[in-house]
Amino acid sequence: MNVNQMNAYLFNRLIHATHYLSETKLKNRLGKPLLRFLGWSTLKIKNGKQKGDIKSAAKEWQRMFPSNKMVPIVSEQAEMVIAEIHSECPYRGSGNLEGCYRMMEYDRRMVEHIGGEFTVLESQASVGNSKCVVAISTKTQREKLIDAHLID
Repeated sequence: MNVNQMNAYLFNRLIHATHYLSETKLKNRLGKPLLRFLGWSTLKIKNGKQKGDIKSAAKEWQRMFPSNKMVPIVSEQAEMVIAEIHSECPYRGSGNLEGCYRMMEYDRRMVEHIGGEFTVLESQASVGNSKCVVAISTKTQREKLIDAHLID
């Protein structure tokens, strides 16, 4: 089993545990440290490096996943990259956008180490969405964005 296969196996096995631990604010007391630890672990296993610009940071975040097809980059600008998350999430269609936000702590941990800010613009948790749309941006751009869980 190579590193990407192991990453995919662990990712798919742990997603349900992290879903359970991010469902509510109370459970998230355990969930947030676990998700941050898993993000840190992924960075260590995949040798994640800090990058000097947002485009490179987004590509490095994408590299942390088992497949680029899971998290395709759909648009790039100097201070913001838009990507999608296609892997099916346990929150899909649930309406629990707060839980989705908490579960994305994994990605926020990785992106902050790599050199950017992570924002969920559209969530699979919204009824009818089959993917998440996320932004990896500079802090200045991040301040202009609204997290999906705050829109409803």
